[in-house]
Amino acid sequence: MKDLMVVIKLMIQEKRDVVLSVFFGAVAGLTAVALFALSGYMISKSALSPPLYIITIMTALLKLFGSAKSISRYAERYFSHRATFTILSNLRVSFYEKLEPLAPGIFGKYRSGDLLARIVGDVESLQNFFLRVFYPPIVLVIVFLSTIFFTMFYSVYVALLLLAGLLLTSFIVPALFALRQRKIDSRREDRGSLSTEVTELLHGFRDLKIYQKLDEKEKQLIQSADFYVNGQEREGVNAVFNQSVNTLAALMVSWCVLALGAFLVTDGQLDGLFLAMLVMISLNVFENAAPMAVFPAHLEDSRHAAKRLFSFVGGEFGEMKKELAGQLDGQKAFSIEMDDVTFTFPGENRLALKNIHLTIPSGSKTAIVGPSGSGKSTLLQLMLKVYEADSGKVLLDGMPMEALDQEMIWKKTNVVLQENHFFFGTIRDNLMLAKDGLTDEELATVLSNVKLDSFSLDDPVFEKGENLSGGEKQRLAMARAMLKRAPVWLLDEPTSSLDALTEKGLYDHLFEIAKNDTLILVSHRLTGLEKMDQIIVMEQGMIVESGTFDELMEKKGYFYEMKQIEKSVFM
Repeated sequence: MKDLMVVIKLMIQEKRDVVLSVFFGAVAGLTAVALFALSGYMISKSALSPPLYIITIMTALLKLFGSAKSISRYAERYFSHRATFTILSNLRVSFYEKLEPLAPGIFGKYRSGDLLARIVGDVESLQNFFLRVFYPPIVLVIVFLSTIFFTMFYSVYVALLLLAGLLLTSFIVPALFALRQRKIDSRREDRGSLSTEVTELLHGFRDLKIYQKLDEKEKQLIQSADFYVNGQEREGVNAVFNQSVNTLAALMVSWCVLALGAFLVTDGQLDGLFLAMLVMISLNVFENAAPMAVFPAHLEDSRHAAKRLFSFVGGEFGEMKKELAGQLDGQKAFSIEMDDVTFTFPGENRLALKNIHLTIPSGSKTAIVGPSGSGKSTLLQLMLKVYEADSGKVLLDGMPMEALDQEMIWKKTNVVLQENHFFFGTIRDNLMLAKDGLTDEELATVLSNVKLDSFSLDDPVFEKGENLSGGEKQRLAMARAMLKRAPVWLLDEPTSSLDALTEKGLYDHLFEIAKNDTLILVSHRLTGLEKMDQIIVMEQGMIVESGTFDELMEKKGYFYEMKQIEKSVFM
């Protein structure tokens, strides 16, 4: 229930529509009871041949109650659905505000199919919370108590019987069903598994086909689909059973009202003129208890959806962003320092970085080299505040990383990662991501600088750049970074798919435009590092050597050995 309380807080923001929904729902319920009560009384009264004006008045009242019921029911639907859509809108906005800072590293913790199921399915499921869980019980209690109060003027015993029926159909039976509902496996996790299987099949179709594993993956998908469908069937059967039992209980109470009323009439404790009225009241008032049959299912559904969403983003929706005091100079290339930094990826025991000490002065050029898995890319992710260190300090321009806003850091850096995303559209569309106000002339110039002048700005780019080669993707990513022109460059293997000649031309241009900037280059290749102010050599998450190219070669240590191996392989 703690998770649902946050949804309720968002709901209270629309208190006007919430109050109007409850008000018109109660009016619709009461006018419906009044309509049936008057109908029963009119049937009994008509048998006694009353004056014509009495029949005329009662007929007019029936039409009045009928019109009031219709108008009130429409107003209830209008305000309740408007409140629901607004609440869902607030929920989505709050959710995405919370999700946005997690986006860079979120795929390391969640699978993409499960993310989709949570972002779309679980948010949509919460639309039933207000319509089926929150306000119907309030309307039910108002209508029932008002009806019982009215009935007491004619028979206390019938009023007590209606009260017992209220407790039975609205609280006792739904409570028993709620306990049973909790024992039924929720389909929510099944939907996440199915979404994950579908996503993996679509993304990995080509590889599955190549390795002749498509049939096996399809069987897993069908198994997940069957499991999900079976879960839905179980919940559907349970909901129908709940509704049937609740309806049966309501009819039994109405039969008891009829039997008790007949006894009271024969005993002289009740005027027979009101018997039909009391029976008609009991038949109608329990219609308001019908939503309570599906109340347990919707409550559990909403509770699971809220729990999955909150476990996803961790914390309350709509939480105000923490005020961060640190500010980075937008025009200045800042320095980067790490003091005894240790880091472990979430959910892992293996240290990714261990006791890192480094200093990267403002405006310097630094290369980070080492074998695969040594922690080079992880180091960049800590500098970008994608992850935060488990221990130690990360300082940008002398300020601790904790005092700096993540988006501020990204704004002041040109970042090229090993994998860069390209959107469906054109070359122009993907370059315009760098910053606003770029002209076609500027875009064409940067394409020429990265040796992509064979492309036109209107050439299409498929989703994820499927129609581009690895080298073309890297050069297009470099072009975006060059257009952004922030004072700090963080480059992770930006030329690994390029030939030596193209790579040299690209680096020559890069060092020319970034001569006053802080530049950090992660690379497996050891050629062309003579221009660097310092080279940091990593192995198994630790810095094993650092210095200039000449210093490291003179040491004849780890870097020297790597250089000799590279020469023997490529020469």
